[in-house]
Amino acid sequence: QLQLVESGGGLVKPGGSLTLSCTSSDFTFDYNSIGWFRQAPGKEREGVACVSASGGVRHHADSVKGRFAIFRHTTEKKVDLIMNIPRPDDTAVYYCAAKYDLQPMCAMTASEYSVWGQGTQVTVSS
Repeated sequence: QLQLVESGGGLVKPGGSLTLSCTSSDFTFDYNSIGWFRQAPGKEREGVACVSASGGVRHHADSVKGRFAIFRHTTEKKVDLIMNIPRPDDTAVYYCAAKYDLQPMCAMTASEYSVWGQGTQVTVSS
């Protein structure tokens, strides 16, 4: 069973930077597209970014375009979410999720993903 582990969350000041990582020790990680999602208190879970199994296709939500970047380290079984210029409204629990899919595509909809990490808290505050 594929398991995902998020790391890198914490407190960051507005305008700073933070990198979240999603890792796995399972070889099947490479056969999955990976999505990063977030959920703030009282809000629905929303897609932040996703990357295809090969790493060649990436999508970012409009709210984070130009500030966040998803990157897949194909030799390390790791997908990073690089958060630049974070804002207070980026505060949320961030989750990574996996969908078995070898196609050059990825989804930004939570219901498409079957395996989820435990989440990591990101708080943007001065």
